[in-house]
Amino acid sequence: MSGAVGQVDVQGTVAPGWEPVRDAFLRNFEQRGDRGAAVAVHHDGVKVVDLWAGTKNADGAEEPWTENTAQVIRSATKGVAAAVPLLLHQRGLLDLDAPVATYWPEFKAAGKDRVTVRRLLAHQAGVPVLDRPLTLAEATDLETSTAAMAAQAPAWEPGTAHGYHAHTFSWLLAGLVHRVTGRTIGRWVAEEMAAPLALDLWIGLPERERHRVGRLAPVEAPEEAGALRLRAKRSVTEAYADPDSLTRRAFAVIDPAPDENAPEYQAAELPGSAGVATARALSRFYAATLAPLPDGAPRLFAPATLALARTEESAGTDRVLLVGTRFGLGHMLHGPACPLLGPTSFGHPGRGGSLAFADPESGTAFAYVTNGMRKTVTADPRAQALVRAVRTSLDAYRARAR
Repeated sequence: MSGAVGQVDVQGTVAPGWEPVRDAFLRNFEQRGDRGAAVAVHHDGVKVVDLWAGTKNADGAEEPWTENTAQVIRSATKGVAAAVPLLLHQRGLLDLDAPVATYWPEFKAAGKDRVTVRRLLAHQAGVPVLDRPLTLAEATDLETSTAAMAAQAPAWEPGTAHGYHAHTFSWLLAGLVHRVTGRTIGRWVAEEMAAPLALDLWIGLPERERHRVGRLAPVEAPEEAGALRLRAKRSVTEAYADPDSLTRRAFAVIDPAPDENAPEYQAAELPGSAGVATARALSRFYAATLAPLPDGAPRLFAPATLALARTEESAGTDRVLLVGTRFGLGHMLHGPACPLLGPTSFGHPGRGGSLAFADPESGTAFAYVTNGMRKTVTADPRAQALVRAVRTSLDAYRARAR
């Protein structure tokens, strides 16, 4: 189905009862400044929403977003990557309560000897910053980046607080997975998750797929921009302006800031920030964490692993984001800073727009990707409008089932 309103032509499919999601998706273009985006929803393993619209590139080019357009998903990559240690634990290869140094001996340096795998995944390791930022070449080299991570002293005593490891999560997870499996995390995701589930999803984009990826660019919804600035908390604004704050330093550990549209960045295996995916693939990935899929694709998480994924490990004021955040074992959990569907939801937003998660209670998986980057970190207005529409559709579904 498709529907054109003005310059917006929404393409794709919506199952009966899920039309509110399509309506919200259209309004994102009409009222919230979206230029190119896609949204997908699975319910009880069945794909019930698969929509796309706008242009492939957010910087003015008119090439349309198509069914196969993929996008850099920024920190929504973390939600995919967090499944790797959970699956290694499920297979008996990783003890969540063992010191990281059990698998990565160099990591025990500078007071990190008692950091457990659990604390590392829950953003409690205390290393969201580096004393010396890395160049892009250093950041994308596994040996160099993980050596810098191992040598770094914590900014707080590990385990006593949590703070979002915005970029260093990439090297923490990449170093751990490589030492446990002998494979890079991008290769592990490709072989153990993307291939079995037939996902258009990459941590380390192959050159042959580059033509599918849309260009990111900043966007603003004119009627909301001023209000957003007024609502910004003074403490957060000041922290971003302060070059010595943990907030500013955590987002500046690669210097100069990389061009996310560059081939070398998208090819990098940075599991905290540089994943590329379609909304359809992200939603299907999260659907597979909940149950086997109707087409025979395997279930990723055993019941005990699913329980781990939705369990809170960190909560309260975030040392980096300066708001109340909740984390499980690498996934962000439902809360005021990152509203998902409900208390059992787990997933991850991407700074500027993208969002993907699973909700075990309702059997729902959701993904939204966009090429228009807004000044948001964890709760983009476009993604939240779509989540509210999913909730409306679920409420109507439950009412019909009574």
